[in-house]
Amino acid sequence: MTILLVAAVVLDHHPAVAGDAPAPAVKFWEKALPGIPMPKSIADLVKEGSDHSPLADTKQHSNDTVLHPDICLSYRVNCPPGSAEAAAVEASGLFFHETAARAGATMTVFLPPASTKPFISRDVADKIPFHVSDDVLTMFNIAPGSTEAAKMRDTLRGCDAPPLTGELKACATSLEAIVEAADRMLGVGGGGMWAAASALDADGLPQRKYAVESVAPLDGGDARHVACHGVRWPFAVFQCHATAVGETKAYTVTLRSGGATVVMAALCHRDTSGWDPQHPAFAILGTHPGGAPVCHFMPYSNLLFGKKPTNA
Repeated sequence: MTILLVAAVVLDHHPAVAGDAPAPAVKFWEKALPGIPMPKSIADLVKEGSDHSPLADTKQHSNDTVLHPDICLSYRVNCPPGSAEAAAVEASGLFFHETAARAGATMTVFLPPASTKPFISRDVADKIPFHVSDDVLTMFNIAPGSTEAAKMRDTLRGCDAPPLTGELKACATSLEAIVEAADRMLGVGGGGMWAAASALDADGLPQRKYAVESVAPLDGGDARHVACHGVRWPFAVFQCHATAVGETKAYTVTLRSGGATVVMAALCHRDTSGWDPQHPAFAILGTHPGGAPVCHFMPYSNLLFGKKPTNA
């Protein structure tokens, strides 16, 4: 795993493969985010979608036993108490107190294998209706009354739900749409945005105690950040959201266990007053809406965006 420090952002860089023609999404990233290498997890999902699109797999199905911790990162409850995701997240260490992430401390963390689907090309994604219909279900060989179809409807309800006061949100069906949504929310343009992701393999993190080697802010002072999390859909769809300036703090947290080191991107929410009281983070951390800040690691392929420092 190669960790690069670019514009004060820790990224897991995916080097170009000799002889490979860059996918349109890669070219778009390079133009929109100059000097910011694409995280390996994102590059892998782009390549997987190019090599083997979900549209070409007539046997494509979601595994209902696969956990999807990303859905617990919404401000609303998409993983209600008692659900498999809520139970897994409670044991995972995904959520933590801001004071817990300090050099010299230990944190127990577990992240299950990733369940994020591959990206498909934007020109194809834009032609597929983003709703649950018989045509769409047939396209992906999903039975209308199945659990998978119900989960797709849950995703749509979350995407269609109005934002919280002061929140900006959007669901994006391609990597290009993710970058555009983040740029729009930050109001930067002209390559003035950084992006970060956890340097995490798709296999996740085994459950164990990790020593915190270092904690570093991703930008200084008050800032607005955009976090993009995967949602359940037959191909990669991400829900991106941002709160008001100063309500979040972004970090990289370097964890070590034995001889292995992993650099995790993390986001701390300072104002949780508008969150659903049933959000699992409150029970896990023993707090409540408007209480202590709620922090969480960014799972595999989740993205953080922010404004580049003015001197970058």
